[in-house]
Amino acid sequence: MHQTIKKCYISVNVQKVDFDINSEIKKIKSNKIIGGIANFTGVVRNSGREKEELVSLELEHYPGMTEKAIMLICEDAQKRWNLNFIKVIHRVGRLFAGDNIVLVLTASAHRKEAFKSAEFIMDFLKSRAPIWKKEHYRTHSSWVQSKEEDELILNDW
Repeated sequence: MHQTIKKCYISVNVQKVDFDINSEIKKIKSNKIIGGIANFTGVVRNSGREKEELVSLELEHYPGMTEKAIMLICEDAQKRWNLNFIKVIHRVGRLFAGDNIVLVLTASAHRKEAFKSAEFIMDFLKSRAPIWKKEHYRTHSSWVQSKEEDELILNDW
């Protein structure tokens, strides 16, 4: 899903395949008015929530609905900051420790806008994107519950 708003190109992808961070940044750098690119990459970690080691993390979503929700978050960021480019890639399917989960890239003429907007997008993705996570351990599986602290962070915005 792609969209241009007020000279800001927004791209949202929900996909099973991995992404190449350097390749994604290189695509943005061709725009000579950009002075700062901020990025956040989330990776699968052994959560430590259970006594067992995490075998895998499964991410589920509703195609179409998820992309639309993420696009709305990106549009909100564009309204708050003067951005030239926003890219969000969120993976779904079964992932393993060390695998990439999410990439948020924001670009603007100035670094502060890029930093703040990337943090904003990530905070809202964590709590508002319709993506469900299930942790698989050797002896059992459990759905990841939302955290109250993640909801409280949204109040700061």
